[in-house]
Amino acid sequence: MQIHKVYFCGSFPSYNQTPDDGKPEFAFIGRSNVGKSSLINMLTNRKTLAKVSNTPGKTQLINYFMINESWYLVDLPGYGYAKLSKTKRKEFRNMIESYLVRKQSIVCTFVLIDSRHDLQDIDLEFLNWCGTARIPICLIFTKMDKLRPREREKNIKRLKDSLLEYWEELPTNFNSSSETAEGRDNILEFIQSYVSKLA
Repeated sequence: MQIHKVYFCGSFPSYNQTPDDGKPEFAFIGRSNVGKSSLINMLTNRKTLAKVSNTPGKTQLINYFMINESWYLVDLPGYGYAKLSKTKRKEFRNMIESYLVRKQSIVCTFVLIDSRHDLQDIDLEFLNWCGTARIPICLIFTKMDKLRPREREKNIKRLKDSLLEYWEELPTNFNSSSETAEGRDNILEFIQSYVSKLA
């Protein structure tokens, strides 16, 4: 897929305020500081489309970007940011879950997992909720460039084995690096395959 046109459509506090034109939506979510904004910028080949910050928890609304006038890239707030109040964390959770369960235009939700670390409880909790709620997901293992060559296969295998303790089979998954653009073509081809079918 070649991305020719990208623009920001708006930020929304609730799923029922988001665009409702029926165009397919591909959502991106992950634990705070997993590299979501950098990944979105890498996929769209725009350096500052999504705001990258060293401070986790900056994304606090549902952000919509129109891609090639044919589909939406949806940037969801990160989960598990401990410095937010319990009330705010609950608000975020309700916002995210309402969007994922009720928005009819979602084709797939990409859940980002940091490839450098063991599977975190907050990741497992969210993934298992997606399974229970029958949310179609893919996994993106981020920050692959931060791993030494001999660590890459070992770390990814460990993450997948951890998931297979709870899942009968893994969803479609991709390795990625925002620094080297690893995974970009595969992720965009995956999205294109669905956009073409729905056109």
